[in-house]
Amino acid sequence: MEETQERSLQREAIKIEIANKPTSFAEIDPEVQLAIRCIADKKGFDIVGLDLRDIASFTDFFVIASGANQRQVQAIADEINEQLKKQLGSRPVRIEGYSSAEWVLLDYGDFVVHIFNRESRDFYDLARLWRDARTVEMPADL
Repeated sequence: MEETQERSLQREAIKIEIANKPTSFAEIDPEVQLAIRCIADKKGFDIVGLDLRDIASFTDFFVIASGANQRQVQAIADEINEQLKKQLGSRPVRIEGYSSAEWVLLDYGDFVVHIFNRESRDFYDLARLWRDARTVEMPADL
């Protein structure tokens, strides 16, 4: 009996992961592409795109990025708003958190941009919460 117990304790756990094929940058909407490029232009970092089309009905994409401080977070949000309006005629349905700039949410309907300061991004960890979503491959020139 001791042998049986010893064998059962020595089993190794097997972890199975389902591979989600990443969405290429070229496949995403032009508005989302422009928002990502605006973030990069304003030196936002840790840019992550999540393709939610297969798992959510309220939006198609999340774009998550970080800014170093309140001014940079606001500058990124301003650049996205300005360029999407100027180049594509798109306006956000809703903007949340702009004044405190810990977490600015820009809701464009088909996609939502989340711009965090470092502490808030670590605390809320949206990428982990939406880990079932496919990621968007970011171009090398960002």
